[in-house]
Amino acid sequence: MNFDLQEALELLERTPRTLEAMLTGLSEPWLACREGEGTWNASEVLDHLIEADRSNWIPRIEWLLEHGEERPFPPFDRFAHLQRPPGRTLEERLAEFRELRAASTARLRAIVDPERHLGLRGRHPEFGGVTLAQLISTWVAHDLTHLAQIIRVMARRYREDVGPWVAYLGILKG
Repeated sequence: MNFDLQEALELLERTPRTLEAMLTGLSEPWLACREGEGTWNASEVLDHLIEADRSNWIPRIEWLLEHGEERPFPPFDRFAHLQRPPGRTLEERLAEFRELRAASTARLRAIVDPERHLGLRGRHPEFGGVTLAQLISTWVAHDLTHLAQIIRVMARRYREDVGPWVAYLGILKG
């Protein structure tokens, strides 16, 4: 097993700064590009990450610590962010994510004792029994998945423009 709580926190704490560096100041075409119908653009991915920090990761960790496998986690609506009204700037949402994530990681440090809690089990509504270490590992992989998604979507915006170099750019294949 590779999981280490301190290493997980290293990545979780960097995600907001990574997004700020990648997205701040970009023109709308970069933020709005998508891979096709029904896919998310960079702006929507940010909103999804905000929603997950608000209503998924720490609430499920607290639920697991309180209820164990007795009761399944409450469901998480992975598409709830698409129902939020528009109007807030990218910078406002990046700041919100930075604040939420700081609170989330502080809470994680406060409630999880790696020596006692990582093997505790909870119950996912679809998958059944899961450990706290698996839940936190999933949070880390989720961040990395969405960072990769943003980069892939933005790269594909220039797929036709790179001409024959597409043969050397793995991110543009498929």
